[in-house]
Amino acid sequence: MTKEIDLGGSFRFANTSLTVKRMGYGAMQLAGPQVWGPPRDPDEAVRVLREAVEAGVNHIDTSDFYGPHVTNQIIKQALHPYADGLVIVTKVGAGRGADKSWTHALARQELIDAVQDNLRNLGLEAMDVVNLRVGGNTGPSEESIEEPFTVLAELKQRGLVRHLGVSNVTRRQLSEAQKISEVVCVQNFYNIAHRVDDGLIVELARQAIAYVPFFPLGGFSALQSATLDRAASTLQATPMQVALAWLLQRAPNIVLIPGTSSVKHLRENLKAAELQLGPEMIAELDRIADRGRDAAVS
Repeated sequence: MTKEIDLGGSFRFANTSLTVKRMGYGAMQLAGPQVWGPPRDPDEAVRVLREAVEAGVNHIDTSDFYGPHVTNQIIKQALHPYADGLVIVTKVGAGRGADKSWTHALARQELIDAVQDNLRNLGLEAMDVVNLRVGGNTGPSEESIEEPFTVLAELKQRGLVRHLGVSNVTRRQLSEAQKISEVVCVQNFYNIAHRVDDGLIVELARQAIAYVPFFPLGGFSALQSATLDRAASTLQATPMQVALAWLLQRAPNIVLIPGTSSVKHLRENLKAAELQLGPEMIAELDRIADRGRDAAVS
């Protein structure tokens, strides 16, 4: 059996009984290429999930539009009946076209059907957390989310959803959601090189709201990658481990969900929680975002 390791401490979602290790697991890569169809190695997908849980991971992020349906079915196969304390978070608001495209699915019945699909394919009676995913592929947009979020709030009142979050949103949209129902987590694009949400993370920390970065490992320029390479060499780690460790040390309410379809890569990701970055290294890494802006201007 895999030995439990340090996973960056724990975080408790505000006003809930849900406490998760800060290093979790994102299940998107369990599906096939382009997040479509079955994985190339179904047995490895099951092993990844089981090893993650054996190592102490108790937060799995998924969606029924991964595959579609495939990822949730693998989670059920690997982990059901679920261990006490395992928190499964899903997202709704998108769908998949027959051509593998990503589509919006924010109409009332689409949202209801999406929650029901998640419950059925995961083998659950209620979801721990459902995030409303809005915006576009390149970032948030400013449309109102009142109508779709109200639908999820109704499902929460019916007991199908315990808690709600938002994904790919602006501050205004977050405020709009909070007027309808309590928000326990925000899932936005953020990493060491892309830090538009720096101020938002601080605001959320004051409210004990989890900030869950998606795309935590990628989009780095050559100059930014070189800085990560130097830090990794000093720590005898990989650049991606350094990027994850920086996120964990960035703020106490940051909760990570790096994904992989490989047991080897999973182990590397989890070990990132054990890295300690000194003040000088953090200061150097903090300048990565500035270097990306400078490179874009030059």
